[in-house]
Amino acid sequence: MNSDGWLHALTGELHRRGVDADLSRHVVAEAATHLRDSGEPPLQVFGLPANYAAAVAESVGTPRPGAGVARVAAPAGPPPAPGPVRLDVRGITKRYRRRTVLSDVDLTVRAGEIAAVVGANGAGKSTFLRICAGLLSPDSGQVRVYGKLGYCPQSGGTNDYLYPEEHFALVGAGRGLDRAEARAAGRSHAAALDWDPAGRTQARHLSGGTRQKLNLVMAALGEPDVLLLDEPYQGFDRGTYLDFWQQLWRWRADGRAIVVVTHLLNQLDRVDTVLDLTPARETSA
Repeated sequence: MNSDGWLHALTGELHRRGVDADLSRHVVAEAATHLRDSGEPPLQVFGLPANYAAAVAESVGTPRPGAGVARVAAPAGPPPAPGPVRLDVRGITKRYRRRTVLSDVDLTVRAGEIAAVVGANGAGKSTFLRICAGLLSPDSGQVRVYGKLGYCPQSGGTNDYLYPEEHFALVGAGRGLDRAEARAAGRSHAAALDWDPAGRTQARHLSGGTRQKLNLVMAALGEPDVLLLDEPYQGFDRGTYLDFWQQLWRWRADGRAIVVVTHLLNQLDRVDTVLDLTPARETSA
């Protein structure tokens, strides 16, 4: 199945499950952008259209035909009191030629907080996260990170010819971990996502969802104070998607500052702050 056929099938499956038309268009546009930028086969990245649509529908509280609503249950009780500022973003502006992608964006995230970055397709969510990670320079503004930083990209980030545990050792070395410590930490983080990284499978042969698990584990190695996660659940099945949110809440309870780009957010009590990058002319239309 090529990308166009897969996207058309996804559109139909989202409609069949009663997903809001605007959200459906946004999900399909995000998936199309990911497939275009990565060049990867859609079945390898996202799986069957019906399965991905089911995960989207359940994440936003829309039941499957004949099924009840399945939601990600937020932790009971109030979140822990936030700690010191870990990420402070002020006045970030970024232009590509004559197009302004980001305009005077501010964000402050404290230890023990989760911030969600949302917005229309092309609103600059990934650009914003890359600037926060120091991978892209803004035209104006400033980013301050207090502590160690981990970054999970939306795609890429892995070496085709390395095994998962070789990735752990390589990234762990940069975080001050020896080989045994890095592998042990990687296995522990992978287990939280119901993934066993052992074995001799090179990254190029992993499914899209498993490569995202690998990226997420690498971001968490060395126990960073700030985690920047760019739609890390791409290709996850429903069970792993639920595991992902449970892991985020554990990190929040441990005092991490987390920024996650998402388009599958329906319960704002999952997070502490929402940064909407949709341009004002679109939100007022």
